[in-house]
Amino acid sequence: MSKKYKIVLAANLILVLAFFAFSVIQKETLIDKGTEILLRLAPVDPRSLMQGDYMALNYEMFLEIDYRSESGYLVVKVGNDRVAEFVRVQSDKNVNDGEHLIRFKRQSGRLSVGADNYFFQEGSAKKFENAKYGLLKVDADGNGILVGLCSEDGQLIK
Repeated sequence: MSKKYKIVLAANLILVLAFFAFSVIQKETLIDKGTEILLRLAPVDPRSLMQGDYMALNYEMFLEIDYRSESGYLVVKVGNDRVAEFVRVQSDKNVNDGEHLIRFKRQSGRLSVGADNYFFQEGSAKKFENAKYGLLKVDADGNGILVGLCSEDGQLIK
């Protein structure tokens, strides 16, 4: 291998690692500083033979939405109980006081907020059967990450 090839290879490796590290830091910052929002779950089958124990998530508010765009923002209001109530769908980031954005994409004909599956340790499916909410942390730009599933009283299931 030539010296020039090794330098190019090393530079590409450093760029990939830097991108990966930046992505991890973004997610950790979102988990630490994001607003907690509970989305009511709609029932879905919780088992996959190929992937093990997990719960495919669907959200109750998606049943209210008839929106044809491939992507955009769900605007929600969050009460003191942290439960999100659907307000509207829009394509920009403008919100009124007390409203929050959740970015969505349409994938395979259904809405997705990037938190469509929740994987858990094999054999622990029983404790997640009664989950009523998905706990998302979201930032001001509508980026969200699923933190866990919650019971009827909004407590994180561990």
